[in-house]
Amino acid sequence: MSQILYLPHGGGPLPLIGHPGYARLAEMLRSLNDRIAHCKAIIVATAHWEAPRPTLTHAARPGMLYDYYGFPPETYELVYPAPGAPELAERAAEAMRMSGLSPLLDDQRGYDHGVFVPMMLVRPQADIPILQMSLLSSLDARQHIALGRSLATVLADDVCLIGSGFSFHNLGAITGRLPVDPARGAAMADAFHQWMDDTVCNPQHSPAERAERLAGWEDAPGARFCHPREEHLLPLHVCFGAAQAGGLSATQIFGEPVQGYRTSGYLWQD
Repeated sequence: MSQILYLPHGGGPLPLIGHPGYARLAEMLRSLNDRIAHCKAIIVATAHWEAPRPTLTHAARPGMLYDYYGFPPETYELVYPAPGAPELAERAAEAMRMSGLSPLLDDQRGYDHGVFVPMMLVRPQADIPILQMSLLSSLDARQHIALGRSLATVLADDVCLIGSGFSFHNLGAITGRLPVDPARGAAMADAFHQWMDDTVCNPQHSPAERAERLAGWEDAPGARFCHPREEHLLPLHVCFGAAQAGGLSATQIFGEPVQGYRTSGYLWQD
């Protein structure tokens, strides 16, 4: 049974250390444990890895990559010891090549916080092999939908796909560095998320219509306020592409404010 999820992973390690702004998000992530328990492996498309070509971790035991700064010392000692998935990486790379892509395998990269932060909550047992996958440095929406489509045959074998991002990722607004009226900012975030929820979940839209709307996401209300740079949104496009190729339908599993701004998460399944 295929499972595809787009998950907000929060700000750095904050969901792991009891930050009150992430309490509901952490609760949602913990609730997914049983849902993915059957998976033979998990592919995580992380917002924190960009490469010119799709790149896949290939180590049997990936290390840790603490790609954040300014947090308590204990957050640099976190360990998520899930095994890697080198054989799955090779299968996924072949599927990508069959789709006209040119993937690379990386034996050195460790789990970045787009992987270990949500997975420490989703699956603290760390017993399911993880394949970490990069985004494309082009940040092209259509290319990421195509990247997701290329994974459809791999996901058919009880492999889960998680797009790890954040549907609201204007750090200036969250931290107060951006001079924006809070009410106006919240309204723009709400407008974008209403558009996104409708695009992803409304059964009145055909798969082709969804693809066009997501490809043109910048035209949505509040889009560039929510995503001054789109790397945290594009894991959604990867998930959508895979779900579209597999004929899966979406439901919303999270739709609440995180640190004052609306955030969404989605599940696609048979």
